[in-house]
Amino acid sequence: MSEKYKETDRMGDIICDDYRILQVISRFGLTLGFGDHTVSETCLAAGVDAPTFLAVVNFIRSNGRTSNLSDIVESLSLTALMNYLRRSHDYFVKFRLPAIRRKLIEAIDCSARNQIAFLILKFYDEFASEVGRHMDYEDKHIHTYVTDLMKGVKTSPDVNIHKLSHQHHDNHAQLEKSLSELKSIIIKYYPTGSNAQLLNDVLIDLFMTEEDLFSHCHLEDTLFLEAVVRLEDERQEQAREENPQT
Repeated sequence: MSEKYKETDRMGDIICDDYRILQVISRFGLTLGFGDHTVSETCLAAGVDAPTFLAVVNFIRSNGRTSNLSDIVESLSLTALMNYLRRSHDYFVKFRLPAIRRKLIEAIDCSARNQIAFLILKFYDEFASEVGRHMDYEDKHIHTYVTDLMKGVKTSPDVNIHKLSHQHHDNHAQLEKSLSELKSIIIKYYPTGSNAQLLNDVLIDLFMTEEDLFSHCHLEDTLFLEAVVRLEDERQEQAREENPQT
């Protein structure tokens, strides 16, 4: 297919071209059964903003390597992007991480005498809690701030997206580090025994989650941040026009 997906591409084709798009469609509220419908037709039928959907899937396809953030942000809906990010949070916290935990418990010996298994499970639970706290902060603080900004609700002049997300950006790196350490513990120190295939499957899930989580965080740190900064600039310009003496 072409370098970038377009509205005229068939939805089924782009999923077959890059399986990672499966991680995106449900977070936009789309379901399988596309037939031969194009991206534009599918998004229109589901009430999804097609330019925003394409911005996300093309961002993922390029592994976040883009040099024209300003042009991309110009075409997308910040509301649609926020809805996508919130659904992503629900996916990680309520589905993906609990599913991996169930598989992990089945794969390792959780008896009291197996200290390595206990350490792995403890480390995993701490990581999952860390992800939950991280995404809860985004929903309650960053997304609330942006929602108020979109509604024109006045906020403190000392508050902006950079201040809200500064410390949060470091947390993105910490999540990646924690997941990398968890994988390392399993690979280096846990003897798989009869459950080798199941534990390997858990590791594959962790690698895929790491890739998905990195892409999610990178999108927040670039595309989402750029869109919010642009909205802040627009609101500041409106305020200057309404109060030229201030």
